[in-house]
Amino acid sequence: MKNTIALLCLLSLVSCYTTEHNCKNFKTGKFKFEHEIEGIKKTTFFERNDSIEVETFDGKTDTATVRWISDCEYVLRKKHPKNNQEKNAISMKILTTSKNSYTFEFGMVGVDTKQRGTVTKIGEINTK
Repeated sequence: MKNTIALLCLLSLVSCYTTEHNCKNFKTGKFKFEHEIEGIKKTTFFERNDSIEVETFDGKTDTATVRWISDCEYVLRKKHPKNNQEKNAISMKILTTSKNSYTFEFGMVGVDTKQRGTVTKIGEINTK
């Protein structure tokens, strides 16, 4: 009986800390990613439909293909890479979600080093 009560208490504590994973809510839309580069806050804006992502950073716009591996994981590949580094695909994995944002991990495919960030959904894409 004591073991059953202890197990129930443990399960109730663990259930309070489950992370939300509503990744489908973030497959399409308009997004903002704020990050710091050399101590300066920078913002990247992007729009994503199911298979294309168009990103604007520092006044430059770039397009990448999106290949979904699962609801929470996808791979980005630039459509028109300008150098060898841009030819490398980027692995993106959504770790947690909230109402209008998600925390993700990203890095070059095949490389163990990963970074983390948070993206905010700022709108929907007009599909007319």
